[in-house]
Amino acid sequence: MTGWVEQALAEHDRTDRDAAGAPADAGGGAPARTAEGPPGRREQQVLDRIDRARHRRPRIREDRITMAHGAGGKASRTLVEAVFLDAFRNPELERLEDAASVRVGEAQVAFTTDSFVVSPLFFPGGCIGDLAVNGTVNDLAVSGATPLYLSAGFVLEEGLAVSDLTMIVAAMKAAAKSAGVQLVTGDTKVVERGKADGCYINTAGVGLIERGTALGVANARPGDQVIVSGPIGDHGVTIMLARGELDIEADLASDTAALNSVISGLLTAAPGVRALRDATRGGVATILNEIATAAGVGVTVHEERIPVRTVVRGAAELLGIDPLYVACEGRFVAVVAADDAEAALAALHTHPLGEGAAVVGEVTADPPGIVLLRTAFGGTRIVDLLVGDPLPRIC
Repeated sequence: MTGWVEQALAEHDRTDRDAAGAPADAGGGAPARTAEGPPGRREQQVLDRIDRARHRRPRIREDRITMAHGAGGKASRTLVEAVFLDAFRNPELERLEDAASVRVGEAQVAFTTDSFVVSPLFFPGGCIGDLAVNGTVNDLAVSGATPLYLSAGFVLEEGLAVSDLTMIVAAMKAAAKSAGVQLVTGDTKVVERGKADGCYINTAGVGLIERGTALGVANARPGDQVIVSGPIGDHGVTIMLARGELDIEADLASDTAALNSVISGLLTAAPGVRALRDATRGGVATILNEIATAAGVGVTVHEERIPVRTVVRGAAELLGIDPLYVACEGRFVAVVAADDAEAALAALHTHPLGEGAAVVGEVTADPPGIVLLRTAFGGTRIVDLLVGDPLPRIC
C-alpha cells in the first residue's frame, strides 16, 4: 500500500501551501516530500500527519468567499466547520448529516433545507424546479424518513419571463406529486436585474422517521460494503454541456429524481443498512471521505466496479474532470453490513432508479480516515476531497 505515501505527502503539502496563499509550482502541484525510513514507518508518518491536520481547529485563511467554498470539497467543509458549526454548535448539528433528526412530541422528525442556484435554469432531463423538490425529498429519504411536507422560497430576478416561472412551478408540482409530498408554505422576493441569474429557490422539508435505528455515516464498520445506486456523473456533466460553452454534444440527461420509493424498498429488504447519502455537491468522492472521517475507518473502492456511462466518461475526459467528483441528483451511496449486501443489491435492482446499482468497495479498518481507489491498471491512489471548483453552479 506504499504507493500512496508520496501522493499523500505531496497533496497535503500542496493543500497547506494553497491555504496559506503561497504560489503553486510550475507543475501545478506541490513538490513531493518523501518520508524517510522503511515502508511501514513511512505509511505511519503519513497517517499521523493527516490525523494531526484533521484535528486542527478549522480556520478560513481567505479574506473573501470564493466559488470553491460552495463546491462541496475541502473549502466547503472548512467554511461549514469554521463559521457555521462554530457559531451554532449543538449535538444534532455536529452530525453534519443531510437532515437533522429531532424529537417533536412523540414523533421523530427529519428536518432539512437546501438552496438551488443551477445555471442554466432548464437543462436536458429537468429544470431548477424539479431539482429543488427532488433534492429536498432525497435529503429526507437518506435520513431514513418518509418525506411529507416542503416549503419553497423564490428569489426572482427582474426581467425573468413569467412563462419560465410558470414552467418551473409546474415542474415542482409534478415532482411533488410523484414523490408524494405537499408544498405547504413559501415566500417570494424580487431583486434588481443582474442580481439573481433569473431564479434561485430555497426549499425546506420535514418527514417522519419510523425506523428504529438511526442512519449515519459514523455508523460505518470494517467489513461493510459500499453500494452506489446507479451510474454516476450524469447530472453534473449534463449541466456543463447544457451551458454550450464547450461545443460538445452528447446524448445525455440529468438523473434528477426523487429517491424515497427506492430507498424505502432498500430499507425494508436490508435492515443492515448503516448509512445513506445522496451524492450531490462533490460527488461520490465527497461521500466516501465523509464516511471515512466520521467513522474513523478506511474505505477502498475499485475503479472497474464504479458505474459510469460511456458518454459521461468520455465527456468528463474532454472536460478534464473525474466523474467521482461530479454531482448526481438521482443517485445515492449506501453503507451496508456485509451479511445484508446481497439483499440490498437485489432490492435495488428491482426498482428503475436502482437497476444499475453496484457494490463498488468496502469499509476497512486501515488506513483510518483515508479513501483508496484501486485503479483499473492495478495501482492505488488516494481519493481526497475536492480542492478547487471545476463544476460551479450545477445544483
